[in-house]
Amino acid sequence: MLKTRISLIALGLFAATQAMANDQAEAKGFVEDSTASVLLRNAFINRDKKHNTQDQSEWGQAFIGKFSSGFTQGTVGVGVDAFGLYAIRLDGGKGRNGGGGIDFFKPGNGDTAQDPQSSPHDLARAGAAVKFRISNTVLKYGDQMPELPVLQYDDGRLLPESFTGTLITSKEIKGLELNAGRFTQEARKSAEGRDSGGLKSINVFGGSYKFNDQLTASVYTSDIEDVLKKHYLGVNFVQPLADDQSLTLDFNGYKTKLDSKYAANDRRDNTIWSLAATYAFGPHSVTLAHQRSTGDTGYNYGGYQNAGGGVGDGGSTIYLANSYWSDFNNEDERSWQIAYGLDFGAFGVPGLTYKVAYVRGDNINTRGLGEGTEREIFNQFKYVVQEGPAKDLSVKLRSSFLRTSDNVRQADLNDDGNEVRVFVEYPISIF
Repeated sequence: MLKTRISLIALGLFAATQAMANDQAEAKGFVEDSTASVLLRNAFINRDKKHNTQDQSEWGQAFIGKFSSGFTQGTVGVGVDAFGLYAIRLDGGKGRNGGGGIDFFKPGNGDTAQDPQSSPHDLARAGAAVKFRISNTVLKYGDQMPELPVLQYDDGRLLPESFTGTLITSKEIKGLELNAGRFTQEARKSAEGRDSGGLKSINVFGGSYKFNDQLTASVYTSDIEDVLKKHYLGVNFVQPLADDQSLTLDFNGYKTKLDSKYAANDRRDNTIWSLAATYAFGPHSVTLAHQRSTGDTGYNYGGYQNAGGGVGDGGSTIYLANSYWSDFNNEDERSWQIAYGLDFGAFGVPGLTYKVAYVRGDNINTRGLGEGTEREIFNQFKYVVQEGPAKDLSVKLRSSFLRTSDNVRQADLNDDGNEVRVFVEYPISIF
């Protein structure tokens, strides 16, 4: 059914009146438009839990290579995208490597059969996709890293996730982007093999439209086989106030319904949304945000279906304002955020930025244990080298302090802890 729907959409778009220049008509060739790069990423995450739960810590070095060809000339352009990933374990955190929230190296894949928590010393994965372009519409089949509100791959750890399937992206009408796809495999970020996540299938459809330089809206839907159906609405509005001032309003919302095969009880529905207002003036920015979850379960996303309870739609499929270490996405949870950002470029240190945020959540339904609460303080420094041999090298230092009420911990919804992340990245353009 979805394949038929995708075909009809594609034919309709191909027949539509062109409102933009024809990208394929301007194709320079398979080799001429090719690019290749390598990202060197050194990543460390440590989570110090506070209530008799396992601490988590991992450290590794990654090499992320990507190749994207141009399209052959002609009415139908053909090309290839490919990636190669390799990671070396610098500290597997033996005894502290079982946390799904870090997941650099999958426990149990090591070389010590007697130790089920052992991690591999290294891991490698590669993938490729063939792509076809007619006018401004691209059909891609193979291994991909989709970036959609209902299917967003996780690139916030050592290696990225990837998915295998088909995706159509059309930009035939100026300002409008449409996406439709079906994916049947998910590659876990911490393991080898393109089907290490256990995904059955996920169908996605939707699009975004840029009305003008100030207003953009997006609508997407997904159907994860035997797990859930998800719908998303996003609206972003930017109002310039002066030469160096602006007000940004950002709304994001999801409505999900778990499949009866996935939910063991009648707790299946959730609606969650967030609204953030950011006032930027010179090098400063101040953000106020509110996020609210309703229904008879919390917001479900990410994880791996073969890891017990995972959804399988990507570890970053949460386009919500109050998502840091905690996602503040529990059943009936309401949360408020205040944040401040600073660009040190105005003070003679270009490339250095800082952000601090405080988020508090309450009204958490702990199922008979009373109203639950949680709060988090988030800090992040990031520096990007602006010139010289190390140009574009970045260093990111991030910390979070998370505290929860006793009943939240008793309900196994979250736990207290201190988190530290250190990421050093150096992108190298080969051609």
